[in-house]
Amino acid sequence: MFSHLQQEIELVDKEINLIINLRNDILINYNLLRSIPGIGKVLAVYLIALTHNFTCFDNPRKFACYAGIAPFEYSSGTSVMVKTKVHPYANKHIKSLLNMAATASIQINGEYKMYYQRRLAEGRNKMSTLNIIRNKLVFRAFAIVRRGSPYIDLHKFAA
Repeated sequence: MFSHLQQEIELVDKEINLIINLRNDILINYNLLRSIPGIGKVLAVYLIALTHNFTCFDNPRKFACYAGIAPFEYSSGTSVMVKTKVHPYANKHIKSLLNMAATASIQINGEYKMYYQRRLAEGRNKMSTLNIIRNKLVFRAFAIVRRGSPYIDLHKFAA
């Protein structure tokens, strides 16, 4: 049973790789997304599929709302009713993939790890900081695809 499932997974992986390699625009965006620390194969494929190769969502804020990582303030007039929260109606699968990417990116030496450590040193909430990093990953993905050049960690060049 296990070997059969492993064969099915390998078959699906081959199909995904075939689809990516068939279209040059998808292959370019896939390689650009993989250049971002924390974004792996699965998240890159999901981002391309859910955004229809970055043609469905015209800005990253709308995608962040779709993924359930954009915080909203609930208010009535001038009074704030409750604290800022993310919307419960979201694509939970992409949200969990972005959470794993954010968790992985704070383990890698670079800007995300420094940002996470600095916010924790200031006494900020860990989960809100991870949510900010999720948003940073989405915004970075859209910017890199729009710009057409891979991610460069500028913190490596800082003195």
